Amino acid sequence: MSAAGIVIVGAGLAGAMAAAELRQQGYAGPLTLVGAEPHLPYDRPPLSKDVLLQADMPSCRLFPDGFFAERDITLRLGVAARALDANAGQLTLDNGETLAFAQLLLATGARARRLPLLDALGADLCHTLRTLDDAERLRAVLCPGLRVLLVGGGVIGMELAASVTERGAQAVVIECGDSIMARCAPPPLRDWLTAQHRQRGVQLHLGRAVREARRDGQTLTLTLDNGDTLSGDLLVYGVGAEPDTALAEQAGLRVAGGIVIDADSRTSHPRIFAAGDACCQLDAHGQPQRRETWESAKNQALAAVHAMLGLPTPRFDPPWFWTDQYGVNLQFAGDMRAPDWLLRGSLDDARAVWFGLDQGELIAAISINQGRDMRSLRQLIARRARQPAEVWQDPTRSLRELAR
Repeated sequence: MSAAGIVIVGAGLAGAMAAAELRQQGYAGPLTLVGAEPHLPYDRPPLSKDVLLQADMPSCRLFPDGFFAERDITLRLGVAARALDANAGQLTLDNGETLAFAQLLLATGARARRLPLLDALGADLCHTLRTLDDAERLRAVLCPGLRVLLVGGGVIGMELAASVTERGAQAVVIECGDSIMARCAPPPLRDWLTAQHRQRGVQLHLGRAVREARRDGQTLTLTLDNGDTLSGDLLVYGVGAEPDTALAEQAGLRVAGGIVIDADSRTSHPRIFAAGDACCQLDAHGQPQRRETWESAKNQALAAVHAMLGLPTPRFDPPWFWTDQYGVNLQFAGDMRAPDWLLRGSLDDARAVWFGLDQGELIAAISINQGRDMRSLRQLIARRARQPAEVWQDPTRSLRELAR
């Protein structure tokens, strides 16, 4: 058995960031990073974009070669955690190895929600996109002229629609909701994005669900709930993710739609922390809330490290995430449920900022190809800034000056 130190289960963004931060903050004890995938820790956002679009396979690694060895971080890759005894401080891997820990971070992530109706079509023609291996399989078969059926119109679904179109294939999106990206984008942006996709030939079937799926050789046919049939050569579906809470549940930790953590990323056991897509974090009202974003995973990992080492909790800016579609960069900050939205700039040339207001206070913002403004926007959101509408909408007024 290994000497007790800190063990991190999950070698994705949250786990890798936590390992790096532990060494950055001066932790010198034994540190082990366990990952079920064989790959060195990599970034997931490029999987639906650069991996599918670039002629040469891009590197998605979070850190350069030698990073972990130079920091004396032990890697256990290609091996899954099988059992967790929280009270004894022991983690058992599926190769039979047992790791002792004084503290442990669960960064087990999430897996694609499965649809047996579609999986029955066969793995050669039916894909999900969650891992690097998923992206490489899709990259290998995606080529010009194909008709690609995309089930799910969330962020990943619409990024895929853009990538499919840019690869010269035909994208057909089936979304059960009344609009695309409904969970994370306000109506003005949804309408604008819908128009962008349609202008590029993407077929959108909104408010529709798949009722039947069949395969005839290399041709797939979906029957929708209104009786319409759609045929295609390839199918990719993304209908949400399921947090991987198996270890947490087996160890008796509190789970409520995810591993429940507080503001310091502590679980219900004092020596165990959690971060990333596997988690539900308690909000100011004590209600568990899931945020499946790059920024949230990073922040939860940093909070866990500071709590493990007895350091003050870092201060984080308002929630932030981004998407890239057709070469347009969109960045989101704050609460997308803002009831009022004001536009600065022009949508015609895709350079604009939307301001989300609640009773005159700035609680959200969306930038379109204006990423340089996002830092100032997050500062303004953090203090719920107030300005007259004409100030928000005046492009000559510097957001950096307003944020001072």
